[in-house]
Amino acid sequence: MRPLPRLAAAFAVAATLAASAIAAPVTYVIDASHTFPNFSYSHMGLSTQLSKFKNTKGTVVLDKEAKAASVEVVIDMTSVETGFAMFNEHIQGEDFLDTAKYPTASFTSTKVNFDGDKPVSIEGNLTIKGVTKPVTLKVEHFVHMPHPMLKKDAIGANASTVIKRSEFNAGKYAPGVGDEVTITVSLEAVAK
Repeated sequence: MRPLPRLAAAFAVAATLAASAIAAPVTYVIDASHTFPNFSYSHMGLSTQLSKFKNTKGTVVLDKEAKAASVEVVIDMTSVETGFAMFNEHIQGEDFLDTAKYPTASFTSTKVNFDGDKPVSIEGNLTIKGVTKPVTLKVEHFVHMPHPMLKKDAIGANASTVIKRSEFNAGKYAPGVGDEVTITVSLEAVAK
């Protein structure tokens, strides 16, 4: 091989390696102090009740160049916060979350759909009380930027879906207490 073609081949290999290094997927660890899954439902038609979970962990893997991502979230169901201590205990009982048998819930993505550079929906499997159902989270907000304080690559998102709690063996008092539950995840995650 002559020197010029060899040099061109070497540049092509180097460019390919550099591009793949730039486009490599990045793993982000969920910031538990700024990630709060919450849920809302109709309470006998009188009001919409809003509660949250205080302890969440997981990861997001994002490859912006390939427009690909994956999400893994685990929620500590014993960390439910309804705003009323007695109801925190009540909702953890067998009729609802049954945290003695099922202390965690999880979401694992199967596909993330993009519009341009931003994810717009996340398809995956939601497991509550040992029951797994497919759901689609609609991404209402997404940002990818350097974290202002940590000076690391970070992402933030809000995404929601609607489920029927009766499909997860948690349907006590439905439909008086709404069977439809809106789950919204407000998430921040920082690059490893």
